[in-house]
This record gives sequence, C-alpha cells and structure tokens, in this order.
Amino acid sequence: MGYRVAVVGATGNVGKEMLNILAEREFPVDEIVALASRKSLGTEVSFGDKTLKTKDLETFDFTGWDIAFFAIGSDATKVYAPKAASQGCVVIDNSSLYRYDPDIPLIVPEVNADAVVNYKNKNIIANPNCSTAQMVVALKPLHDRARIKRVVVATYQSVSGTGKEAMDELWNQTKGLFVPGQEVEPKVYPKQIAFNVIPHIDVFLDDGSTKEEWKMVAETKKILDPAIKVTATCVRVPVFVGHSEAINIEFEEPLDWQEAQDILREAPGVLVVDKREAGGYITPVECVGDYATYISRIRQDSTVDNGISLWCVSDNLRKGAALNAVQIAEVLGSRCLKKG
Repeated sequence: MGYRVAVVGATGNVGKEMLNILAEREFPVDEIVALASRKSLGTEVSFGDKTLKTKDLETFDFTGWDIAFFAIGSDATKVYAPKAASQGCVVIDNSSLYRYDPDIPLIVPEVNADAVVNYKNKNIIANPNCSTAQMVVALKPLHDRARIKRVVVATYQSVSGTGKEAMDELWNQTKGLFVPGQEVEPKVYPKQIAFNVIPHIDVFLDDGSTKEEWKMVAETKKILDPAIKVTATCVRVPVFVGHSEAINIEFEEPLDWQEAQDILREAPGVLVVDKREAGGYITPVECVGDYATYISRIRQDSTVDNGISLWCVSDNLRKGAALNAVQIAEVLGSRCLKKG
C-alpha cells in the first residue's frame, strides 16, 4: 500500500519539480492530487506519464491524505498548512515559515535524518533554504571528521530562486539590451540582473545583513551544529538555474585537502569533480537536472591553522527545494509512516 500525496502549489517551478521527482524516484504513490490557487484551477501539470488537473486548495479536505508537499509562499502556507496538519496529513513545507520553530524539525536527510521523528510535534516538517541545503551536505562529513569552528560563504544564486517572473526578467532584459527600444527596466529586482550581479537577496536587517544571509546562519546552526560560526554574503547572478557557493571552512583539528577530498568522495549526496586544470570543476549549467551537490576546487587555506576552501554547486530547484522535500518524505515513510 502506497501513500496519498498532495502537491500544493503544483503550477510553480518548485511544485512542478516535486511532481517530476516523485515520479522519477518512484515514490510509492497510491493517489496524487495537484493543488493550486483558484486562479490556476484546472491547469494541467505532469506526473510521470499522467496529466493532472489542479484542484482548489481553498476548499480541499486533507482528511485521509498522508503527505502534503507545500510549495507556496509563507502567507498562504500560514493559512493552509495548519489546516492540513490538523486533518492528519503530514506537511513538508518549502517556505521559510516554520524553519525556525523549535518544535518543527528542519531536515536535510544526508545531515540530520534522525530529526524526522519530531514531525509528531505539529505534523509539520520544514525544508531548508536552497543555499543552506547544498552547503550543509558538503559540511556534514567534514564536520564529523575535524569539527568545524567557522564558515565564511559567498553565494552566487540563480534567478529561479526568486521564481518564474525573475527568470522572465533576466531573459527579457538580456534580449532587450541588444534591441534598441526593447530595453526592460528592473521590476522583480532592485537593479538590472542581465550581465550584472546584485549583492542583495531578501530584505535588509538592522545589522546590515540580508535575511537570506541570516537564514544561512540560523539554519546551519539548527541542522548541523549550534556551535558553528557562520558569516554569509548572498549574491544574485544572471544564471537561470543552479546555485554556486565559495565556502571557506576553519576546523578545530588539522585536515589536509587530500583527506577532505577523499571524505567528500564518499559522502552521501556529494559528487566531487576536482581536477586542477582548465574545466576540471563544475559550473551551474552542468548541474541542472541532477540530484547531486557537486564539489570542486578543494584546497588548503594557509591563512588559518586548519582551513579548507571549496566550490559547491547544485540545482536549487532540486536539492535546494523539491528533491530535498521528496527525500524527507522517503525518510518519513521508511522510519515513521511505514507504507509502500
């Protein structure tokens, strides 16, 4: 017997990826429903070789459904996730709404799968921020070996992290720069994104950091270890899909780059592509559609006693969102719900 599964926000980028990955990984589904807002009612979406018509989230009864993947904004999630949870359906939420609630587990299965049992607190599990998810997959095996003291990370985040309108803005701005009279002014972003980089993701906080940077700090501590010090600079770049990160790690114990490379080669969810030659690394274009978190450019940092620097790339719509959510469901199923 399989699961009755709902995908909420099925017409969005992440919702569509959730449906794709559920089919690709052959998650044991007995019945599946695609839910969306009333304005998208009846829109067709794909699930493997099937076509689903979206149903109205507002009137949907979650009673008797096992798992609901939420891929909508925090405001709507605040209304409908507690409703689904109270009706006995386990919510796996991709928004930021519940990530910092101490009673709700925030899970990256390669890192803290054991926390899944705490779903019973509120019948809700939180999916982390896209930039955090890929980073902690890389950090976890190194932390187990040499204990991480401090992480300094700069992100290079694709526009798909903002949504379809941002992808359209990049596309239209890029075209418009080459056609006089068709220039496109920034609407989604505060400055031009085509052929540019913007060191600003989410709102600014009182200390000068942005909320995206704060998320990486808070989520790394919750998922991996509250003792780790993290500082982040998050940057939006003119890439459609795939987040990249330059990560500098300081350890409590000595760790040379060769051992770090060996550890990462054996780590779950990681693929190391690290040749010290032109093209011997992974870029965002090459990671699109893949499950893995790719690691390249592993090298010693001689400016601290125990330091390693590396380059980390992953498909933000997959490991950064939809894939991680499905992996959470797989762990939830095998350890707690035990169907399929």
